[in-house]
Amino acid sequence: LITRMIRNTQHRLERGTGIPMLIWGYATIIATISVWLAYRLTSDPHFNYLWFIIPVFGVIGMLVRKKQPKGIHTYVDKVVGYIWLVLGLTGFLLSCASILTVMWTLPILFIIIIIMGMGSILTGLVTEFKPMVAGGIVGIFIGVIHYLIEGYDIKMLTFALAFLFICII
Repeated sequence: LITRMIRNTQHRLERGTGIPMLIWGYATIIATISVWLAYRLTSDPHFNYLWFIIPVFGVIGMLVRKKQPKGIHTYVDKVVGYIWLVLGLTGFLLSCASILTVMWTLPILFIIIIIMGMGSILTGLVTEFKPMVAGGIVGIFIGVIHYLIEGYDIKMLTFALAFLFICII
């Protein structure tokens, strides 16, 4: 029974239920490139508020997706949902705290890469979907490089690259 539930979840990930990963991944990459370009062109730090594109695009994408017919949801699906609920809310709250308060010195992009990479790895482990585990590991590795290097441009681009592996590839 457990093996069948895991296989059902794997097949849903392969057949399109992994679409939330794509929605949030693309939203994150679009926001990252938007913030990076706007800041490079203007040097105005207020463009950091463009990070809020992520929840706007993400929520709209999820609402559009919700209108599609649903299949049977297993316990594994529920566990995966809880993993992303907890990690997503944690990332969102830490990001808001970083943007809106004195926590600006927090290496938030690095922290978000690590949190979301762990989510990808956990999802892959729970569903026994090795490509997701590999994407999370590569994303975290890029996150470590991101943390160790200097420079605004390269940090923004490595952040986008990490999300490409964590959510899209």
